[in-house]
Amino acid sequence: MKRMSYLAGGATLMAVLALPPVSRWLESSMIGVMLGQIPLLVAAGWLFGLALPRRFAELLSRWNENGLPGLLLAVSVLAFWLLPRSVDASLNEPLMRLAKWGMLPLLAGLPLSFSWKRLHPIARGVVHANVISMLVVMGWLYLAVPVRVCNSYLLDQQNALGRTMIALAIVLAAFWLLRLFVAGTPKETTAR
Repeated sequence: MKRMSYLAGGATLMAVLALPPVSRWLESSMIGVMLGQIPLLVAAGWLFGLALPRRFAELLSRWNENGLPGLLLAVSVLAFWLLPRSVDASLNEPLMRLAKWGMLPLLAGLPLSFSWKRLHPIARGVVHANVISMLVVMGWLYLAVPVRVCNSYLLDQQNALGRTMIALAIVLAAFWLLRLFVAGTPKETTAR
């Protein structure tokens, strides 16, 4: 029953994102696409991954024993769809739009969902640190470049995305640091 609710949640999220008013609203700004639509498509895939039957998840775990293969697949797909050229193509070419809607949930969100818990805590920390540093570097790049990197959006939207990415990096860093120092790490139980 729990799996069905995850499946329904992922399908509902995809359906809401596909609604023309929602899609137009998210695609009307770089912030909407890069920090709204793309993460939400990945989140839908994550929910689909939580809905996988146990047998299928065990079959996939054979090639994803420590979580790294799934993580590398997800990061590669995300890196492609965060490129300004890919964003432009997904807005202007129907085939690329369809590819984005298929690849982000199925090749980024789904692998992340069954890889994250398998990752060693140090590997998860490395992912957190890389997400923060990537947001800062991309944000700085969007602010520093004097020309538009995405033809579908104006320079002021690019600068707004840069500022938002840096602000998001600061918020995430503060959240993860507070969680680390306030919540702490789970204590291992020792046998006596």
